[in-house]
Parts: sequence; structure tokens; C-alpha cells
Amino acid sequence: MKGQLMIRVTIDSIRVSLLTQHRVVVLRETDSRRYLPIWIGPFEADAIAMAIQGHEPQRPLTHDLLKTTISDLGGTVTHIFVNDIHDNTFFARIVIEQRGQIVEIDARPSDAIALAVRTEVPIYVEPHVLDQAGVLFDEDEQSVPEPTPSSAEETEPEMNDESLSIFRDFINKLDFTDPDEGSREKRE
Repeated sequence: MKGQLMIRVTIDSIRVSLLTQHRVVVLRETDSRRYLPIWIGPFEADAIAMAIQGHEPQRPLTHDLLKTTISDLGGTVTHIFVNDIHDNTFFARIVIEQRGQIVEIDARPSDAIALAVRTEVPIYVEPHVLDQAGVLFDEDEQSVPEPTPSSAEETEPEMNDESLSIFRDFINKLDFTDPDEGSREKRE
């Protein structure tokens, strides 16, 4: 941590780029209209959406397996946090309490968020990450829908010019290089 208190966020939505079919998880600061959009992979997007909607797969997915492993080893996930951003790549930490010890594990934000949803723990963001990559929307803007479980799994979201306008500045700043190049979240 960088000395300041972390900022609590919730999952606002999971969006799909109509041009590239890449997914974005949109985190919303709980006490404001500031949002943090993070590109994620389709499998992680589906894993987050399934957990938000309460769907349980017939066999455990990777994030379910991680949850069970942590529990079986005597640990409890206390929270996750997006702790840094470098060259448009986000970094996260999973915080686990195990037998009185605190253990932090480096993770991709998408995996950390998928685990947080399954373990029902808070999601935080370091202030400098929100300052650098967050997007602030006015209360007057009606284009960000209230979070609903069904909006997390939509592959063809209902979009109009007004609903797209809130992300126009964000999208215009994006680097649309080949998603297989780069590292961690940038390639997702």
C-alpha cells in the first residue's frame, strides 16, 4: 500500500466491445461516480458473470478451485485490491488470512475479482490507480446503468449513442494493439 487508504469499489458491469469482442469489467467507486474500466479476457468475464448471477458450474472452474484450495489449507480471503498500473497493465493482490498471518498473492485483476465474487469479499483500489485510470461521470449523465445481474452476461448489450458516450473518452485513449502482445491484463 502507498500510505493512503484504499478505495472500495463494486462491480458495475461487464461490457463487450462491439468492434473487437474484448471484455471490460467496470468497477465503480462506492462513494462517487468514478469508474475504473479494466480490459479482461472472455473466460474471466464469463467466470465473473457466472458468480454474480449465482450460477454454479457442474464442475469447479479455476476460481472455484482456488477458493476451495485456500479454504482447505486453512486460509480465508479477506479482500482483494487493484494495487498498481504500469503501461496500461493493471496489477492486483489477493489478501488471505491464514492461521493469524496475512499473505498477499500477486494476481491479475480479473482473477482476483472472480475470486472476490465467489468469496463475497470487498474489492479495493489504490488511490493512485483510480487517479491515473479512473473515469469520472457527472450525476446528470444517465448512460451508466445501475448494476444488475443480467447486465453482466450480455454479449449484445443494448447500446445507443447516449450510452456509448460515457466511454468515448476512455476508448479514444486506448491502445488497440494485438491483444496477444504485452503482458497480464493488457493482453486480455
